[in-house]
Amino acid sequence: MRTLYLDCGMGAAGDMLAAALLELLPDPDAFIKELNALCISGVRFCKEPSVKCGITGTHLAVTVNGEEEGCGHSHPHSHSHTQGHHHSLDGHGQEATHSHSHPHSSLQDIAHIVRSHLPLPEKVQNDILSVYQLIAEAESHAHGVAVSEIHFHEVGTMDAVADITAVCMLMDRLSPDEVVVSPVHVGSGQVKCAHGILPVPAPATAYILKDVPIYGGSIRGELCTPTGAALLKHFAARFGDMPVMRVQAVGYGMGKKDFETANCVRAMLGETARREDEICEFSCNVDDMTGEAVGFAMKRLFEAGAVDVYTIPITMKKGRPGLLIHVMCREADKASVIRAMFAYTTTIGIRENTFRRHVLDRRIETLETP
Repeated sequence: MRTLYLDCGMGAAGDMLAAALLELLPDPDAFIKELNALCISGVRFCKEPSVKCGITGTHLAVTVNGEEEGCGHSHPHSHSHTQGHHHSLDGHGQEATHSHSHPHSSLQDIAHIVRSHLPLPEKVQNDILSVYQLIAEAESHAHGVAVSEIHFHEVGTMDAVADITAVCMLMDRLSPDEVVVSPVHVGSGQVKCAHGILPVPAPATAYILKDVPIYGGSIRGELCTPTGAALLKHFAARFGDMPVMRVQAVGYGMGKKDFETANCVRAMLGETARREDEICEFSCNVDDMTGEAVGFAMKRLFEAGAVDVYTIPITMKKGRPGLLIHVMCREADKASVIRAMFAYTTTIGIRENTFRRHVLDRRIETLETP
């Protein structure tokens, strides 16, 4: 299975993710020309070599009307109509100041740019807007206003559109079967904005990263931006350790600032065993269910996503006859199967195992016979 692993040991930002993925392509320069041919308003992409702690990688410089946004990590500046001007922060906690005269764009304006002005496949357009929806919802929650009232400042908006577009196009070009992301380093300390001092991760980033494994550390500053967080949340099939894989290409996407640790996102593309070759098995012992109740539970378990359900007669405490119920399912169906086991059997505990399995290719055909 073609697997992409993203190592976010120094957080993530849109430009860093794009640069790391860019290095996985056989001809990165051709892709940069393709990005610039989109003619995103005022935007120009430039691939630059960058060295961090002795490691050579790529920095993807995105300029908007000749101005490069941020200082290594970039994300869209936002505010609401009901609140004052919001200075955004660069990727390491420094206030990114710029003119107040930039016009603003709503989420609807972003959709118009993507749908009407970017000649991209519908799937890529949908990915871009899904990522932006995550950011807008997070900003809405942070500001306490409706999504429709969230507006993004022009420079930050086009910079983020460029980063998000580049990542979505690269994901489409690489077409991994699965994207696995490491736990995300978000940084530590505080960041300064027009509203005051905020903790790291910033509120919007923290909201996007709900249910995602994150951690801080000794590095002071904002390492993961809302744009980076939203891209990871949208594309990741799961978060965790690097799987066993045969690596075919490695890419390093560099930030601008220097730390004791290499400031980069590392992308690794390779082959892993198909997760369809793994199966989850749940089991429980019961001695107080009738045959009819067991049959009903089996039906509901199949509806919940089980690929197989079977029972084995066993002898339980005090010589009571009972049943060992086995349920097999795929990883994606674990939660619904567990809920069904508790709902439709009398068990108060479930055991879980994960097994490798070997399966033959199968197909269904209709044949005419004599």
